[in-house]
Amino acid sequence: MRSISRVVGVSINTVTKLLVNAGEACAAYHDEHVRDVEAKRVQCDEIWSFCYAKQRNVKTAKAAPEGAGDVWTWTALDADSKMILSYEVGGRDSEYANAFMSDVAERLATRVQLTTDGHKAYLEAVEGAFGADVDYAQLVKLYGSVPESAKGRYSPAECTGTKKTRVEGEPDKKHVSTSYVERHNLTMRMGMRRFTRLTNAFSKKIDNHIHMLSLYFLHYNFCRIHKTLKVSPAMAAGVTDTLRDMEWIVGLIDARAPKPGPRGSYKKSV
Repeated sequence: MRSISRVVGVSINTVTKLLVNAGEACAAYHDEHVRDVEAKRVQCDEIWSFCYAKQRNVKTAKAAPEGAGDVWTWTALDADSKMILSYEVGGRDSEYANAFMSDVAERLATRVQLTTDGHKAYLEAVEGAFGADVDYAQLVKLYGSVPESAKGRYSPAECTGTKKTRVEGEPDKKHVSTSYVERHNLTMRMGMRRFTRLTNAFSKKIDNHIHMLSLYFLHYNFCRIHKTLKVSPAMAAGVTDTLRDMEWIVGLIDARAPKPGPRGSYKKSV
């Protein structure tokens, strides 16, 4: 944001205000239009980031704002269209899991096969959101021990296998997978500087972090052509038949802007 401020020659406050307006407009459009999606297979996952300071450093940080520390982004992806159906930003506990899964269920028009990782919070959340109207399985990855040379690094231990567990309904085992949504985690890290590790580009305020995600997801769903599908994810999902662009997003922002009123006071001359 400060790089944009210097290049364009405007105040950082102007750039921040634009981000806020864009985030609000994009979140509102996603909430209104990504509804009644006829998906068949949905994959869910969470991706970690942090705001202002890592969780272990929040206590000693100077003037840490509310929301500082670990931030998790929950995502639900349609395995066929690659569209992000729902997202939730916050903690990784059952409260956020319940809110996330309830939102996922509200956006679907059909019964789906759902796959998540082995995070325990999903069990209650899926039950509360879908009841028995879902074919749900968990994919649990099994890891070996971490070698001494790799301790302290970001790389996880070697994955030695997976375990597929049926939880509800009759999920097809060959489609019990989180590969697509985990691949999308990489797309997020490549597409948003705030998710890049070992830099000072992380979000300083949780609100700005959420606004950036709202802008990213709308652009990903409606404006970006998927290399394999040759159309945008929203087009592949049948949500729209038009490929959108950044000018369209700017139009959404302008449409929400308040109408300018008269400046100063007006006195009728006598």
